[in-house]
This record gives sequence, structure tokens and C-alpha cells, in this order.
Amino acid sequence: MAIERKEIGSIWLKIKENDDSKAFESFFFQLSSRLIKFSVFYLHNQEAAEEIVSDVFTNLWINRKKLGHVQNVESYLYIAVKNQSLNYIKKYSNIHLVSLDDSELEFVDPWCPQKEVERRELIFLMDQAIESLPQQCKIIFRLVKEDGLKYKEVAEILNVSPKTVHTQLYRAMKKLNTVMQPYNKESNVPFFSGLSVIVLFLLSLINS
Repeated sequence: MAIERKEIGSIWLKIKENDDSKAFESFFFQLSSRLIKFSVFYLHNQEAAEEIVSDVFTNLWINRKKLGHVQNVESYLYIAVKNQSLNYIKKYSNIHLVSLDDSELEFVDPWCPQKEVERRELIFLMDQAIESLPQQCKIIFRLVKEDGLKYKEVAEILNVSPKTVHTQLYRAMKKLNTVMQPYNKESNVPFFSGLSVIVLFLLSLINS
């Protein structure tokens, strides 16, 4: 069962005050995949990202009694993973870059296979367009639109102003609309008619 964002604070309280290992295990399995994906934004290396996230959670458990001041543990974890990832890059500046295949976003339409194929192709192109964004734009877009973080939280994680987050997100969405507009116009799939590509992408996230 997925942890709702509003529950994260109460679970963190159980961990740091009651040494609740069960709560910590649930915490790890619910948040680790997002943090690994976040680390991969920097490293482009799945194995290294998994190791970094594992280390961050291990340190969180070991130092839980010393982290009473941490209120937003989700932001704390993102920042810790970001810092560890940057340290890894400095240490291994010649790391081999590999791509990470994101989970496929899809709409299921068993009644019309051809339309389903076209939908999948457009969603794939959308994901490729996101990957083509400048790194900061891409990270901000995914943190806000995929992970559901607030502008203020993203700003804290990336050590930028909320205004920068807003500006970068706007630029990302504008560029994605520009890149995908020709495909949107050429598609014969009625589903796309009248929909901006951003709305399509957000719908795909909700239904994935």
C-alpha cells in the first residue's frame, strides 16, 4: 500500500522516536524507487544510484536520534541523495554513462489496436522530449509533475529559489509543447484532439 504524502511525517516520527523498524522498512520501500530515479538524473547509472540511496537510508536509520530537527524528511532525503550523487561524480569523474528506461506510460484500448500503437508512440516521444530538456529543467519537471513535490520543496532540494523552479517549469512545459506540437497535429487519434500535450502527459501519469 502506497504511503500518502501527508502520512510521511507521522511515519518519520515513529522511526525517530520509537525506533520503529517496521515503519522504517515501509518507508524505504515506498520512497527508495523515486530517490533512485532522482539520483539517476545526475549519474545516469542505475547501480550507483541504488547504492547511494541504500547508503542514505542506512545513515538515516543510524542517525535517527540525531535528526530530531528534521521536519520534512522527504526533502531531507532528496537533498542527501543529491549531495551523495554529486560527490560520486566528483570521485568518479570518468564514470560510464548508461541510459535508464523509465516505466512505460500507457493507455489501454483493447478495442482499437492501431490507436493504441499511436498512443504509445506519442507517449514515448513525449518521454524522449523530456529527456532532451536541460538537466535542471528536466529534474524540476519530473520532481513537480511525477513526484508531486511542491515548488518550495523542489527549491529547497535543489538549493534554488521558488521563482527559479516556477521559471524552469514554465520553460520546460513551453519547450515540450513546441517539440510535440507537430506530432499532436499529425496524429489521427481522436483522443488527442483538442488536448495540449502537457495535459496528455499528466493524464498518462495519473493512469499509469
